[in-house]
Amino acid sequence: MTINSSVSVREKIAYGLGDTASNIIFQTVMMFLMLYYTDVVGLSPAVVGTMFLVVRVVDAITDPLMGTLADRTHTKWGHFRPYLLWLALPFAIISVLAFTTPDLQGTSKLVYAFTTYTLLMIAYTAINIPYCALGGVLTADAKERVTVQSYRFVFGMLGGVIVAGCTMPLVEFFGQGDNAKGYQYTMAAMSTMGLIMFLLCFIGTKERIEQPKEQEVSLLKSARSLWQNDQWRILCLAALFLLTGQVLRFTLAVYYVKYYLGREDLITSFMTLGVVASMVGCALAQPLAKRVCKIKAYISLQFIAATICLLSFFIGADQLVLAFVAFILWKFFLDMATPLLWAKMADTIDYGHEKTGIRITGLVYSGVIFFIKMGVALGGAIAGWLLAYYQYQPDFGQTEATQQGILLSFTVLPALGSFLVAAIMTRYTLTSNKLETIQGKLKHNALTSG
Repeated sequence: MTINSSVSVREKIAYGLGDTASNIIFQTVMMFLMLYYTDVVGLSPAVVGTMFLVVRVVDAITDPLMGTLADRTHTKWGHFRPYLLWLALPFAIISVLAFTTPDLQGTSKLVYAFTTYTLLMIAYTAINIPYCALGGVLTADAKERVTVQSYRFVFGMLGGVIVAGCTMPLVEFFGQGDNAKGYQYTMAAMSTMGLIMFLLCFIGTKERIEQPKEQEVSLLKSARSLWQNDQWRILCLAALFLLTGQVLRFTLAVYYVKYYLGREDLITSFMTLGVVASMVGCALAQPLAKRVCKIKAYISLQFIAATICLLSFFIGADQLVLAFVAFILWKFFLDMATPLLWAKMADTIDYGHEKTGIRITGLVYSGVIFFIKMGVALGGAIAGWLLAYYQYQPDFGQTEATQQGILLSFTVLPALGSFLVAAIMTRYTLTSNKLETIQGKLKHNALTSG
C-alpha cells in the first residue's frame, strides 16, 4: 500500500467540485422530486413512495457490482477517476430525462417515471461510487481525511444551495406558467453545470493509495471479507437510519412550509438557509475533529440534531422566525457530523485490510452507499405513504388533520432516526490511536512484502 498524506488545497477543491455536481441531482431528488411527481406529473404520493422503495432492489445488485468493477479497473488514471470522465455526460442526459414530462396518460406516465428514475439511480450509482471511493485513496492520514471530506461537503452543500435557491425561480423563469417545461429546462441548466464540475474533479485529483498488486480475489471472497468488517457494518446501519430520517424531513420541508406554515412564498428561503447552515456546519467539522474525539463528537451532534427536531413539533404555525431558526440549527448540527461519517468509511477500509489482508475500497464504499440510498428510498417512501395516509391533496387547502400529520412527520419521526444513529455509533471503536496502530502495521507489511 502506497502512503502519502499530502493533499493540496487546490486538489481538495477539485475533489469537492465532484460532490457539488453529485448534489445538484441528489439534493434535487430529496427536495423536489416528490413534489414534481405529485404536483406536476400527477402521480399519487403513495405510488411515488412505493416507486422510490422498489428501485432500491436494483441498487442491491448494481451497488456491489459497481464497487467491485471500480476496484478491478486499471487505467493510467487510476481505479476510480476514469468514471468521472466516462459517465459525466450520460449522467447529465439521464437527469434531464427524469425531469421531463411527455404527453402520456394513466399507466404510461407511471411507467415513464419508473423507467427514468431507475436509470437515474443506476447512473448515479455508476458515477457516485467511484467518486466516493476516490476520497479514500487521496490520503492515508486520518486527520487529513476529515479535512478532505470537509472540503467535499462544503462544496457538496454548495450544490444544495444552488438547488434550494435556484430551482423554483428557474422553474418559473423557464416555464412561464408551464411547470413541466420549467423543470425540464432547469434540470438541463443544472446538469450542464454538473458535467463541467465532474470534469474539473477528474482533472484536479490524483489517486495515491493503491491496493496490493498481488491482490486478485473473487467477488465472493471480497464479500466475505467485507462482512467480517464489523466496523463497516456499524456504519451501514447508522447510514440507513440517518438518511431515512433526514430525507423524510427534507422531503416534507416544502409541504411543511407550504401547508403548515402557510407560506409558499418562503419555500426557497427556508430551503436555502437550511443548506447554507449545512455548509457552515461541514466547514467546522475539521477544526472540531482536531479538538474532540471524532466518535464522541459524532454521537453528540446526532443527539443535538435529534433534540432540535423533536422540539420543533411544539412550534406553532404563526411562529415563522422560530420555525426558520429550528430548521437552520438542525441542518447546522446534523451536517457538521457528515464529514466525520465519511472519514470513518475510509478508516474502516484500513481496518478491514489489516484484519483480513484484503483491501476493497470500492466495495466498502458501495456497501455503505447502498444503505445510504436505502435510507433515501425509505425516507422518500415513508413521506409519500404518510402524505397519502393523512389524505394530502395537491394544491388544495389541507384539513387540520393533514396539517398535523405533516407536522408530526416533519419533526418527531426524523428525530427518532438521529437518536437511533447516536445509539448505534456507541459501538464504533476506531479511535485515532487505534487507526495509527493499524496503519503502522499496514506500512510495515507493505515494506516487508515489497
